[in-house]
Amino acid sequence: MKKTIFLILSILISSYTINSQTSEKKILENLDQKSEEYSAIAQEIWGLAEMGYQEQQSSALLQKTLSDAGFTVNKGVAGIPTAFIAEYGSGTPIIAIMGEYDALPGLSQEAVAEKKSAGKAAGHACGHHLFGTASTAAAIATKDWLKATNKQGTIRFYGTPAEEGGSGKVYMVREGLFDDVDIALHWHPSSQNAASAGAALANKSAKFRFYGVSAHAAGSPEKGRSSLDGVEAMNNMVNMMREHIPQEARIHYVITDGGKAPNVVPDFAEVYYYARHDKRDVVIDIFDRIVKAAEGAALGTGTTMDYEMIGGTHELLPNLTLQKLMHDNLSQIGGIEYSAEEKAFADKIAKSLGQENADLATAKNIQPYKTEARAYGSTDVGDVSFTVPTVGMGTATWVPGTPAHSWQAVAAGGTNIGNKGMMVAAKTLTLTAIDLFSNEKLIAEAKKEFEEKRGVDFKYIPLLGDRAPALDYRN
Repeated sequence: MKKTIFLILSILISSYTINSQTSEKKILENLDQKSEEYSAIAQEIWGLAEMGYQEQQSSALLQKTLSDAGFTVNKGVAGIPTAFIAEYGSGTPIIAIMGEYDALPGLSQEAVAEKKSAGKAAGHACGHHLFGTASTAAAIATKDWLKATNKQGTIRFYGTPAEEGGSGKVYMVREGLFDDVDIALHWHPSSQNAASAGAALANKSAKFRFYGVSAHAAGSPEKGRSSLDGVEAMNNMVNMMREHIPQEARIHYVITDGGKAPNVVPDFAEVYYYARHDKRDVVIDIFDRIVKAAEGAALGTGTTMDYEMIGGTHELLPNLTLQKLMHDNLSQIGGIEYSAEEKAFADKIAKSLGQENADLATAKNIQPYKTEARAYGSTDVGDVSFTVPTVGMGTATWVPGTPAHSWQAVAAGGTNIGNKGMMVAAKTLTLTAIDLFSNEKLIAEAKKEFEEKRGVDFKYIPLLGDRAPALDYRN
């Protein structure tokens, strides 16, 4: 009797495994079949090139795509018109996939292998048109798997605007929109395929505004008080401060308004600052010193000053339990191969970057798995990673060697090279989500690691404070 029961159980388990593997294979095949459809969506968003909190059409397109696939869409969340959550299924686990879709100002570029502006205000120099679309594709594919296998759980897509300096996810975290999520997944366009442990710099940013008194710069300069003097005095003091901050820190600024005519003493000027470091406490200290420099500059130039917090993000909290899982899935999917036409395009891009020709091996291969990383940029995913166990990766959507925020990145992102890398990401995210829905032990292990690394006394405090979303920061 016992042998019979054991045999029946073995057959059932074997049957479930085969069915699950068959469904998984069909899901990946379906993604291949829909690659042209998703590529068209990504390229439409590439053409729109909408900046942070201005992504009305891009957000609407992804919302419609998810709604048409059977997701329930809740738009305008966290007080942000272009933020949304799309959900399918019920119960736990709740697996989240994040998607971005904002472009960068001043980086308009046609999809050609030479620098040539498309005549627009912005360009997708960080590939967020691919990011949002691949994540949408993965959410839909995971939904299809849940439906095919009758598996319980909820797949949730987070449409997260204004990652480029606007800290869109921070407001969503602050509103508690991630509080019930078990695991959060994300990815990012890159020049290589890698799913090692990630890192990101904490960041605080603000616009400092100086107010002076206008006057004729030659006829009555004594009656004027230059707001631009205030900005320049501030910049001089901050630049001297660089010698006395941790060497890993970064400070950047641009003068966004310095007056309108040389013969008019400007009564208004503005400078936009970032401060970064891999520990948020250091960033807070550096930013406070920048504020003091601004106050001193105003005092010394006879102007007044105020500032507006624009963004603030935590560093990234890695989760190696999830990271190894995602690396294994990326390795299973593999990288991309260029067609002859794509290779010719890539070689021209490579030459513009000082290379002899394109590195085809890097586009095709998966980078070795590493458990540590050095941070070179910032992302509002950091705040999510301190709220829920989070994992991410990058795929070769750009010609290897291409830096982000460059015209070369915009150009490749507007071609099939970007589309191919995007589908690698969509498949890897899908496999990772399926694994999590199929194995509750993985989720438990990831949560245990998360709690240990975050610390039992951790209390989330957003670095941008209690300000409302900076919806006009790109105006």
